[in-house]
Amino acid sequence: MPPFLNRLWRSVRATVAPVPDISAELWLQTLQRYPFLARLSLPEQGKLRALSALFLDQKQFHGAHGLEVTDAMAIDIAAQACLPLLHLGDAAKALDWYDDFVTIVVHPGEAVARRQMVDEAGVVHEHAQVLLGEAMERGPVMLSWQHIANAHENTARGHNVVVHEFVHKLDMRSGNANGCPPLPAGFMGARTGRAAYEAWWNAWEPAYQDFRERVILAERFGAEKPWLDAYGATSQSEFFAVACEAYFVNRTRFAQEFASLVPVLDAFFRREAMTD
Repeated sequence: MPPFLNRLWRSVRATVAPVPDISAELWLQTLQRYPFLARLSLPEQGKLRALSALFLDQKQFHGAHGLEVTDAMAIDIAAQACLPLLHLGDAAKALDWYDDFVTIVVHPGEAVARRQMVDEAGVVHEHAQVLLGEAMERGPVMLSWQHIANAHENTARGHNVVVHEFVHKLDMRSGNANGCPPLPAGFMGARTGRAAYEAWWNAWEPAYQDFRERVILAERFGAEKPWLDAYGATSQSEFFAVACEAYFVNRTRFAQEFASLVPVLDAFFRREAMTD
């Protein structure tokens, strides 16, 4: 179904069958499990709760390998998936960012995917890749529940697989997942779309190259490991996702490491007043 028909259907459905609320008990439990959600202001928590309820109404959860996805688990995932959308307009408009898929597959732990690579000689090599999550363009999102549930340790390290995979979905909206999602008109005061993208890359390109250099020095020469997940050094797209997960769950430490990226992310996510 085309996106505009999806939006029309959701609008009609909301009129005849309003989205059910998330119970106060389950919502409070989610906030208690994830400190970066509990630190949101009360109005932000209320908006996130409504946004998460609409998200749950639109998506379908499937547990892999016999995992039962409980209501509490689904709410935990929905709240974190919707966090990047919190200030991107009203709920229906914000969720348009995620209108290219329905299914979320939850694995109990890490997933193993078979990959193929063709070398310069044209020889196909197969290998196994261990995944904590994966977002497929115009396809489902896969997540590891083991990683989602380990909230305390992951928050301290700036890790969050849900935010990571769902900001990949934002990046994919441009049709080319390259570490730069579609930018709004007037982004950072830019008068043209070209100027907006120049402002974006002027911040991101040097930060990415510096981070790659730090990762190389750590892995090859024993220098101190960067705080941010080294996986972000594999591509601009992964750097964007890794940076965003740290920005949302441990803003204070992220700002210490990547001060130049904070105003850019604040402008994109419209979270200039966010505190940690």
